[in-house]
Amino acid sequence: MAGHCGVMAAGFRARLGTGCPSRWLQGWHLSPGLSGARLAHAGAADRLQREYDAVVIGAGHNGLVAAAYLQQAGVRTAVLEKRHVLGGAAVTEEIVPGFKFSRASYLLSLLRPQIYAELELQRHGLRVLPRDPYSFTPLLEDRSPPRSLLLGHDMAQTQQQIAQFSQKDAQAYPEYEAFMGSLVSALDPLLDVPPVDTAALGQGSLLQRLRALRALRPLLRAGLVLGRQLPRYYEVLTAPISKILDQWFESEPLKATLATDAVIGAMASPHTPGSGELPGWPGGSGDALVEVLSPPPAQAVCHVLLGKDGRAQGVVLQDGTEVRSKLVLSNASPQITFLELTPQEELPKDFVQRIQQVDTRSPVTKINVAVDRLPSFLAAPNARDGRPLPHHQCSIHLNCEGTHLLHQAFTEATHGHPSSRPMIELCIPSALDPGLAPQGCHVVSLFTQYTPSVLAGGQPWDEQARNAYADTVFDCIEAYAPGFKASVIGRDILTPPDLERIFGLPGGNIFHGGMSLDQLYFARPAPSYSGYRSPIPGLYLCGSGAHPGGGVMGAAGRNAAQVALEDFRQL
Repeated sequence: MAGHCGVMAAGFRARLGTGCPSRWLQGWHLSPGLSGARLAHAGAADRLQREYDAVVIGAGHNGLVAAAYLQQAGVRTAVLEKRHVLGGAAVTEEIVPGFKFSRASYLLSLLRPQIYAELELQRHGLRVLPRDPYSFTPLLEDRSPPRSLLLGHDMAQTQQQIAQFSQKDAQAYPEYEAFMGSLVSALDPLLDVPPVDTAALGQGSLLQRLRALRALRPLLRAGLVLGRQLPRYYEVLTAPISKILDQWFESEPLKATLATDAVIGAMASPHTPGSGELPGWPGGSGDALVEVLSPPPAQAVCHVLLGKDGRAQGVVLQDGTEVRSKLVLSNASPQITFLELTPQEELPKDFVQRIQQVDTRSPVTKINVAVDRLPSFLAAPNARDGRPLPHHQCSIHLNCEGTHLLHQAFTEATHGHPSSRPMIELCIPSALDPGLAPQGCHVVSLFTQYTPSVLAGGQPWDEQARNAYADTVFDCIEAYAPGFKASVIGRDILTPPDLERIFGLPGGNIFHGGMSLDQLYFARPAPSYSGYRSPIPGLYLCGSGAHPGGGVMGAAGRNAAQVALEDFRQL
């Protein structure tokens, strides 16, 4: 979708981040200055009590947000995390000595402003590092130097950049941004409230029905904002993004750059129906939130503890320890929450079937790279002093000369083959935060697709396959920035199976499940259960698998906490 919000996620010792696909929160580029990589220690289990008001499973950003709101309301809360570090998919880890990586994500733009203010994250170390310009697309061309497309918040400069390829597109771009901005403004409030409870509209007491009717107000307001343009916006949400962009523009580099935001994290081509919808991105925050909470780490949950009345009464840890509570909020995926941690016989069969059928296909392989110098692109060579230039702080889009390249990469993956010319989004967080790497060195974050979760012929993603794909990615970067491969000191390759194994992302999906229209709002994670409550009384879903989905918004955690608090006060 339109716009590339832009912050580089960087911090003193750690970063908080994810991608920035849309203009939900343009300019909110945040990074905490406090440590997010809190290692488990021997005394952690000793601090864990046997009874709380609430237990949160998983210390990803939504889990931490939910716990912070619960504690703020006076609810005694424990956060249980199986990994040795906290922060979920955006945790900072020193994979290569001296180089600090936001391991599974790298940009933050979607964090809800209410969370930033209400939890006083700035006071707890969160600091803002805005990126402007925010998007850089170099081209491979038979001309010297090759052209590039640099997009930023200065509209006049952005139009000059676009005019290299099309005067018509340069003139159309402001109207396109305004058009998409209106759609975002209309839908934005829907992120901060549970979806309408359609079942409550036709049953329950009069008071319950009136409450359900009040929940319709955000939807009605959205419709009023969209007004006469509603049919056009409906098309945006349901049509292939290539069709929408073709209506506005003629230059392929601009269309391909904008199309990356629509397909990021999705096993979809720009030509796939529904790829025009507003996307999300990988989730996880942690650093400042860890300071708010100070939860005991390294506590793996075995299953949810149920009472004789079928109500959640806490959790059982892998060592058999019971931790009792009145509320249980799960930041784990719906698949882990309901297919692994909850007794199946206590769940409706149709609900279980819905969870089993959630599309979790992932095209993403994340590669973290330590380099001894900045990449120097043919389209924008480095300065003599080696200092970062404006384009180094951008999301750098490679293999994006045209939407046909994105479709070709997608098609290869659908046949079980990693893309031979993958879509690459390259970021250099240390260009804004030099403390992430030794002096003169940098950390490079590569968000790449398309890589299938399962390779053709059932071949495993073994070390050979992972390195072969990474070599393909590096060869592509080398074509744009000669000398890149020689600058590499170390690398960390996370294919879809790795993302699932390490972070609990089902199928490696960074959103806990696809963000297609059939898996959003009323249907996330399943129809009749989109309001954070589950079929098990006292058990709530607060992660990216719940409304409004993936992306480091924190909205699911905040919304779920508010629903759980409402129930807690009635207990």
